[in-house]
Amino acid sequence: MPEETHTGGCLCGEVRYEIRARFLQTTLCHCEDCRKASGAPVVAWSFFPTGSLVWTKGKPKVVRYAERERSFCGDCGSPLTFFDPSIPELFEANTNTLDDPSCYPPLDQCWVCDEVPWASHMADLPRFTRTAPLPGGV
Repeated sequence: MPEETHTGGCLCGEVRYEIRARFLQTTLCHCEDCRKASGAPVVAWSFFPTGSLVWTKGKPKVVRYAERERSFCGDCGSPLTFFDPSIPELFEANTNTLDDPSCYPPLDQCWVCDEVPWASHMADLPRFTRTAPLPGGV
């Protein structure tokens, strides 16, 4: 089977990466740690085999806590990867830092016990092609 190559990077472009392995799946995570690390109500993570990630430009900062590890760009703050040593065969790339996140649709959601109560209603909210009208007509 030919090796797959997946590329991505941070918002400012100072950190770039390549993953040389088969994409396994994407999960939407609602855990409090992911929400606080990203500032988002839910985070999409794409799973790949450990050891398949190569930093091709710059190096991320790494935060270690509770034996877990998160990487992020030290310049723009984009969250890039997550590794949990209790699952040593896999690591997670922040799906929206991959160059074409549309290629990695989520299959499930985890840590829904930590879900922000209004998150399950996001699909029902009005949708705008670009910027939403400002509150109070500003």
